[in-house]
Amino acid sequence: MKANDVRAMTPDQLEDELAKLKKEQFNLRFQKATGQLENTSRVRVVRRDIARIQTVLRDKRATANA
Repeated sequence: MKANDVRAMTPDQLEDELAKLKKEQFNLRFQKATGQLENTSRVRVVRRDIARIQTVLRDKRATANA
């Protein structure tokens, strides 16, 4: 997910995407613990996407309150 794509989303869309990514992160951690994880690089991508969305959400909230 590109930063420009994330910035184009509304805060509600960002919240939905964040919830979806956190659920995926949980599933990936569960797969890793049980030894079923095949695509190990997906863990890193999901973690970075979560951070990217949280950063943009924080920026949007700060500009809305300012």
